[in-house]
Amino acid sequence: MANEIHATAIVDPDADLGKGIVIGPYCVVGAGVKLGDGCRLHNHVTLAGSSEIGPNNEFYPYVSIGQRSQDLKYVGEPTYLKVGEGNTFREFCTVNRGTAPGSSTIVGSHGNFLAYTHIAHDCVVGDHVIFSNNGTLAGHVTVGDHVIVGGLTAIHQFCRIGAHAMTGGCSKIVQDVPPYMIADGNPAKVRAINSVGLSRRGFDEETVAAIKRAHRVLYREQRNYRESLEILRAWPDRGPEIDLLIDFVAASERGIS
Repeated sequence: MANEIHATAIVDPDADLGKGIVIGPYCVVGAGVKLGDGCRLHNHVTLAGSSEIGPNNEFYPYVSIGQRSQDLKYVGEPTYLKVGEGNTFREFCTVNRGTAPGSSTIVGSHGNFLAYTHIAHDCVVGDHVIFSNNGTLAGHVTVGDHVIVGGLTAIHQFCRIGAHAMTGGCSKIVQDVPPYMIADGNPAKVRAINSVGLSRRGFDEETVAAIKRAHRVLYREQRNYRESLEILRAWPDRGPEIDLLIDFVAASERGIS
């Protein structure tokens, strides 16, 4: 399938284009960009740097993807951006490359990034995420699969958001948010489990009940996290979902919300 490139678009000869790509008016695709089959750039989209972008991504007006890191330590070394397939980037989204030589920012597949989303240098974002308007990641943030980032949420550098977690609108995230939890506030605290999200993802009632019990152990029974994790590890037949929660909390360096 032939590509459709508007006469006003600028595509560098060193860009690597797949098939069936639509590039609209006043877009710029720079040297080093590798663009997968079926991608669509509406208009005024900029793709830059050493950016490998998978198939069937859609970019709305004024998106800027693959620009250099904003970290002041960056002095021009080769760094990278890797984007999966089937993502939607709405108006004015920005995604930066890594900082250290050879480092990458990584965005998964099938995400929906609403207007003014920002993904900073060296972040790792999973699959099937939703970033509401102005959801913002500082550098080195990790976001798991099926996470929902509320509108105007700001996430501090080096924080982690676990799979199936959700942040409330206007939240300030300064510590890790464990999997399956809802965090809200300024600074944010875990308020409950993401029961609606888990139901929509097909978690059965037994698993959701186990996650609720684990939440109670971690947040309601007035123990430190070391003691809580010992209790959770002692559960018979606790299942992989609780193991994921245990491993996430045990690995936290910033503490959990």
